Amino acid sequence: MYDLEALGKKGVEVSHILGKMDTFHKNAGLQKVADCLVQRADEIIKANEIDMENGRQVGMHQGLLDRLMLNKERIEGMAEGICQVIALDDPISEVLSMKPRPNGLLIGQKRVPLGVIGIIYEARPNVTADAFSLCFKTGNAVILKGGSDAIHSNKKIVEVIQDALSLAQIPKESVQLIQDTNRETTTRFMKMKQYVDVLIPRGSAGLIQATVENSTIPVIETGTGNCHIYVDETADAQMAADIIFNAKTQRIGVCNACESLVFHKNALERVYPLVKERLGEKKVEIRGDKAVTTFDSQAVQAVDQDWGREYLDYIISAKVVENIDEAIAHINRYNTKHSEAIITKDYNNAQKFLNEVDAAAVYVNASTRYTDGFEFGFGAEIGISTQKLHARGPMGLKELTTTKYIIYGNGQIRP
Repeated sequence: MYDLEALGKKGVEVSHILGKMDTFHKNAGLQKVADCLVQRADEIIKANEIDMENGRQVGMHQGLLDRLMLNKERIEGMAEGICQVIALDDPISEVLSMKPRPNGLLIGQKRVPLGVIGIIYEARPNVTADAFSLCFKTGNAVILKGGSDAIHSNKKIVEVIQDALSLAQIPKESVQLIQDTNRETTTRFMKMKQYVDVLIPRGSAGLIQATVENSTIPVIETGTGNCHIYVDETADAQMAADIIFNAKTQRIGVCNACESLVFHKNALERVYPLVKERLGEKKVEIRGDKAVTTFDSQAVQAVDQDWGREYLDYIISAKVVENIDEAIAHINRYNTKHSEAIITKDYNNAQKFLNEVDAAAVYVNASTRYTDGFEFGFGAEIGISTQKLHARGPMGLKELTTTKYIIYGNGQIRP
């Protein structure tokens, strides 16, 4: 049986060291990791090619293969994400408030690390470096459980990170990888409450649901993305086509890609043809309701399941509504509370959409693809939280901290 307890004990031990480490030494360690990732990119790509070939042999979906694939540009992007984390302010020990009480006590709050963070994720090897950098900067030890699809990539990335930390005279166990891909091991990991302070799943709806249902560790959900774009009556047609094309096709295998379109009935004839033409450049299949299929004989008739699906493919659903209220109701019913957008020239409708749509990120006249820690200025991200406690949206440094009260007295005793 895989010795998870040894990893847990080492994680707790190292977390005490990291919790006291100053910003200078944390940044020096991160810089060494960023440099080594670039310097050893060929090794990482070679390991990734094994995972890619295995994925192709088992018929892995194109969207998942895209998530899995690493090249020099993506590895350089991983390193750049780490450099952005270096440039960010260290939140640890930040004093959030300090107020005197009538009895003379001075009571304040300051940020502290969570401790040991566990992350369960699927075919996204870039998460390995992203998760490490954010956890490390915030003084947390991290235990990673990647999927079998990316095991060779993850092993090599963790090896490079650990070697870099050793060169910087920092405990290499700041990041640990569970190398056993057995599901039973994953389930046992979910119950390591004695050692792990919080668990963050990143991946499919099935993975996230299994983690929520089986974990005895507090879980931060990073949800799937059935993201909508609503084309309002006043929308600029060219803007709509450009935004939808970007949101849907720039990368199909990501959670912030657009999966569903909603058209105001008065925008259909004016905007839909241009949107269809742009999506046709990537041969995107449109699955529409009766109004869409009547207007466009080439569209496929949608079924009920289409409204809530995260396709991760060159497929998109399309629905026509009478007004913005119907659009908002449809989106709030079927969305995954990730990212939603409106394209409009109407200020009041923009504000109504921002106020009434229930999602972690809500956009006016911009692509949903911007829901990303890098784009939000957080450097790398640990995930996009779609829940409401304790974090929501892209999770950067502050979301990986907790607080504790600090109280100064001069001899007070409670009467």
